[in-house]
Amino acid sequence: MIASAALGNDGIATPSAATRLSDAVDTVAGVRIRALGRTAYVDTWRAMQSFTDSRADDTPDEIWLTEHPPVYTLGLGARPQHVLRSTAIPIVKVDRGGQVTYHGPGQLLAYLMFDLRRQRVGVRALVRSIENAVIEWLGIRGVRAHGKPTAPGVYVHIDQEEAKIAALGLKIRNGCSYHGVSVNIAMDLQPFSDIDPCGYPGLRVTQLVDLGVQSSVAQAGAELAPLLARHLLSH
Repeated sequence: MIASAALGNDGIATPSAATRLSDAVDTVAGVRIRALGRTAYVDTWRAMQSFTDSRADDTPDEIWLTEHPPVYTLGLGARPQHVLRSTAIPIVKVDRGGQVTYHGPGQLLAYLMFDLRRQRVGVRALVRSIENAVIEWLGIRGVRAHGKPTAPGVYVHIDQEEAKIAALGLKIRNGCSYHGVSVNIAMDLQPFSDIDPCGYPGLRVTQLVDLGVQSSVAQAGAELAPLLARHLLSH
């Protein structure tokens, strides 16, 4: 079982919950997996940075599973014109690669803190491994999906139209990764209509529940995390 971090009084995991290495964790292939529950975006981002900056050569790799309150995030390559209109949802400029995306309740975030030097893996292979893990998991759930070399992420076909179900965004610092992959499970997709998702005007976005598959975010994370660990360590 993947252990959960302690929550604050508002049901949001405290920043220390994301960094307290003494918490009980599940371990798959030597990778520590932490189920954090719902966390504040900025606190979790800062915790990822702190973890990455403080890790030693022998620090185990980790996967953090969470979901966030509504927030738009702008990656390093984001252009202002891809935010189509102002809303009440906060916008945060972050240090991951990529363009603009949306995070909200009902979406799984799997944050991937991996030492790429130790694994002797490059960024392109890392991206393919993440995509392949998500594709394998969706296949187990009965959903046929695919990646695209020219547009990172995971896609499905709906009525002969391509739609994105998972988005990737990574930061590499000192040879180690953080940020990760978001997978739409059962959420309000309307906020995606106020942006060009991942910088692509008109890109259709979908989610697991709209493909006829019922799952909670916690269940999805518990199923996907071991696949991510194994794919990321398979090089």
